Amino acid sequence: MAVSNPYQSYQQNSVNTASPGELTLMLYNGCLKFIHQAKKAIADKNIEAKNTNIQKAQNIIQELMVTLNMDLEISQNMMSLYDYMNRRLIEANIKNDTVILDDVEGLVTEFRNTWKEVIQLNRQKQFTQGGTV
Repeated sequence: MAVSNPYQSYQQNSVNTASPGELTLMLYNGCLKFIHQAKKAIADKNIEAKNTNIQKAQNIIQELMVTLNMDLEISQNMMSLYDYMNRRLIEANIKNDTVILDDVEGLVTEFRNTWKEVIQLNRQKQFTQGGTV
């Protein structure tokens, strides 16, 4: 099946060729995008769009939860934080509360920035060791 939209083709290719680390970064960025859209929908009093975007953000958080390696202690800590974010998203959806969305957005941003830094450090390490990037 040919994709007629070049941007759509590029996006599909980005996902298909991304490393697991890059995919996680894409999930964080997507979650932030949906939180922003939910906040805008609340401001516009568009309840349907708010609900849809918060649910998309929740789906991403749930996907991040599923991918954790629970053999690692840090994963158990992250699971608690992801669970907290998921519960707060539910609460924000029920209450139409942008303050709660700001709280979750702050946490997701911290995770995303830390993850981005880890990817960059790994690339530098591979480069200095003569590996492929």
